[in-house]
Amino acid sequence: MSAVNDTKFNSAVFLLTGIPGQEEVHFWISIPFCLMYVISIVGNSVILFVIKTDSKLHDPMYIFLSMLAITDLGISISTMPTILGIYLFKSREISFEACFAQLFFIHSLQLIESSMLLLMAFDRFVAICNPLRYSSILTLPRIANMGLVFVLRSLAVIFPLPFLLKRFQYCRVNVLSHSYCLHQEVMKMACSDITVNSIYGLIITLLTVGLDSLFIFLSYVMILKTVLNIASNAECLRALNTCVSHLCAVLLFYSAEISLAVLHRFGKGSSPLLQTVLGYNSLLVPPLINPIVYSLKSRHLRAGIIRAFFKFINLLQSC
Repeated sequence: MSAVNDTKFNSAVFLLTGIPGQEEVHFWISIPFCLMYVISIVGNSVILFVIKTDSKLHDPMYIFLSMLAITDLGISISTMPTILGIYLFKSREISFEACFAQLFFIHSLQLIESSMLLLMAFDRFVAICNPLRYSSILTLPRIANMGLVFVLRSLAVIFPLPFLLKRFQYCRVNVLSHSYCLHQEVMKMACSDITVNSIYGLIITLLTVGLDSLFIFLSYVMILKTVLNIASNAECLRALNTCVSHLCAVLLFYSAEISLAVLHRFGKGSSPLLQTVLGYNSLLVPPLINPIVYSLKSRHLRAGIIRAFFKFINLLQSC
């Protein structure tokens, strides 16, 4: 009998969930989600286009920013089909294979985003603490190699997760509490022992996001120490101002990640609505806010966007 039940559930699907209790207004809820995706995709695409086409923005800081923009685009694209599918078309079902693929991309891209934030912190550290060697330390080949190493690290540590989940028998009600698949939630749907998955997930988090956040913190300790030794208040403020955008991105990403991780591990009696809101905050807000913050705070990037805009207007007029 057990074997029959196992077979039945292994050929089934997971059911995704929108905002609890708001099923009747899902269509209207889809409108702000659509706007968020449009702003995220257009904003990050504009940043990539401007950095690529404007030779004045080929500095290491903007190359790292373009890496962050690519990652944010990936996160938006990986969550968009299921989230909009629920709110626009009431499509809750997702096959096991599609779910495992989605969680692989989501978790990989989140680790890559953490890595990009670490590289951007290193960029600010070198620029402020060792400015004379900035261009010799952060050469284009070195930047490319660092980016490649961190991308491969993220893919390598997440690669086993779908296979660890695939070996389970799923014999419970497979209703997920989010509009997308996450490893820490899918593994709880199994009727098998999930100790290996739980320990492996914790080790991944500590050795990637945990170490990245620690090194970012140490970088800013050194930056602050260097800045406080600057005699001129104007120079001190100018140096700190170059870090504001990155600090906003760091706080957005890590506060959401930590909150969601704590909730999944220790918040068994927490409100489903709180889980949903924190989940959306973790995956949708950073790709939405990052391009806005960097466009507002970076004078050179803002000028590049304005130049690109007027070139586009002139091109339309000439047509």
